[in-house]
Amino acid sequence: MKSHDLDKIDKIILTELQANSRQPIAELAAKAGLSPSACHRRVKLLEEAGIITGYAATLDRTLLGLANEFFVEVSLAAQTEEAFEKFEKAVQRVPEVLECHLMSGQFDYLLRVVAADTTDYERIHRSRIARLPGVQRIQSSLALRTVKARAGYPV
Repeated sequence: MKSHDLDKIDKIILTELQANSRQPIAELAAKAGLSPSACHRRVKLLEEAGIITGYAATLDRTLLGLANEFFVEVSLAAQTEEAFEKFEKAVQRVPEVLECHLMSGQFDYLLRVVAADTTDYERIHRSRIARLPGVQRIQSSLALRTVKARAGYPV
């Protein structure tokens, strides 16, 4: 199943599940205009097609003591496949790095990093990020406030 194969009902199901994946199947079915069994079949097909890849709880990072969020631009000393592979493998092991994106433009990677405070970020910066293989330059920006955060995708 490809995205262009999704019909209106699939899109309703996906939108609803992104908003609340714990809603009862009967409630989801009513919103999609289906019987519960037909809705369950649709959800299973979306899972089997790999469109739904899992279900997760959304947490409040500030209540977990992770009040600060940083966007970190990383440039590597070499732009080789081997350098990229080493960096990408190592960054997977840094728990404070929530996202890592290979970029085009002025830097190689953009990281989203959480920390308790600026002192904690300095520790992460020095002991983890700066020690990742191949790192030549790091530029960090502290997010002052999140204006828009969306967990799901438009369908």
